[in-house]
Amino acid sequence: MSKDIIHHAAAAGYVGAADNYVRGRPDYPPEIADWLRNALAITSDAIILDLGAGTGKFTPLLVATGARVIAVEPVEQMRNKLAHALPQVEALAGTAEAIPLPDASVDAVVCAQAFHWFATKTALAEIYRVLKPGGKLGLVWNLRDARIGWVAKLDQIVNRLEADTPRYYTGAWRKAFPFQGFGPLHEQHFSQGHTGTPEDVILNRVRSTSFVAALAPEERTRIDEQIYALIAAEPSLNGKEVVTVPYETAAFFTVKEMQ
Repeated sequence: MSKDIIHHAAAAGYVGAADNYVRGRPDYPPEIADWLRNALAITSDAIILDLGAGTGKFTPLLVATGARVIAVEPVEQMRNKLAHALPQVEALAGTAEAIPLPDASVDAVVCAQAFHWFATKTALAEIYRVLKPGGKLGLVWNLRDARIGWVAKLDQIVNRLEADTPRYYTGAWRKAFPFQGFGPLHEQHFSQGHTGTPEDVILNRVRSTSFVAALAPEERTRIDEQIYALIAAEPSLNGKEVVTVPYETAAFFTVKEMQ
């Protein structure tokens, strides 16, 4: 899979950040299981595409539905981790603009932490192509809750490095909608906490961010130092072996209209 069809931040960052991605990224709230069953109508006889599946952080939730799950991921290092952890899932090289599946072959497409990378009319046309009529497209993101003071400070450290990297919070991904053939977007939000050591839930989470992972080593060290200073200055974090980062999960779905 050629890197020139993947955003440069993902191509450069995720190649080396797969381990940090596994350790640092939060799981999804338990309500997502009900959302998959009720909002996306996923049943055990369905075929589901996990598009931009990464290391497979979301994939076990799809497997748990009993459906047949196919994962498509362009970054080889991430796809290999998924294939090793979930051998029952068919893991394919591909992109949202070139999905290696036949027309009208899947009941649902789910993009977890991914759609902002390929939020284009071209990608939506390809997703539309592989969905069966009446099939659903689900979009899911885990987001740090920046209403908490120290989380907002952490986001300030990270956000000033983003350059042209697509991200959920900018809202630019919404410009891909409306799209002819898909109905309106339906939206739900859930709250959760990501609990673990500061090294994992704060440091490794930031290190797993594509544009941070793509920095030169000395620049990554400087970011680590800023985060350590933030932890030391925050009473709720300093000296704690276990901390909780508050998250909000945003979940959207749209339906491919019957022809």
